Amino acid sequence: MKDKLSTQQLVQLALLTAMTVAMGFIVQVPNPIDKGVVTLIDAGILLAGGLFGVVGGAIVGGLSGLLFDLLSGYPNWAVLSLLIHGLQGYVFAQLYPKTKWGAYLLSSMVMVVGYALATWWMYGLAAAMAAVPSNLFQVGVSVVVAWLLTPQVARFLKRVKV
Repeated sequence: MKDKLSTQQLVQLALLTAMTVAMGFIVQVPNPIDKGVVTLIDAGILLAGGLFGVVGGAIVGGLSGLLFDLLSGYPNWAVLSLLIHGLQGYVFAQLYPKTKWGAYLLSSMVMVVGYALATWWMYGLAAAMAAVPSNLFQVGVSVVVAWLLTPQVARFLKRVKV
């Protein structure tokens, strides 16, 4: 993706952001440890990074994390999610062309470590460590979903003009 986005690319990123937020609402398992939820939002972020590169990954990651938290009643997490998921999408897209599984692994660690640090800051070390397994589960499921969906969505976008 170039520095300047076309109208078509902006529309595609907006649709992918909306789809990512919707995926977050469709699959939402409460996590009482850190007062958050386990979602599929990471799948959409990885999908965006794989299809649209670093700009798309960062935009969809940051906006979907921010919007999900604001719309689902977690405003205290909104800015942190903007930063963590934005970085996750950026890191994934940076590595994806070179090493797909390395991209999945490192971007997942960005999310898990980012939320562990944020949870530690907000609720303490015990809560941060207790939340790590649910975040690992979330990114694990999301990696599988993104891995399965990315080729399908890429083929669809080639055939359809938005």
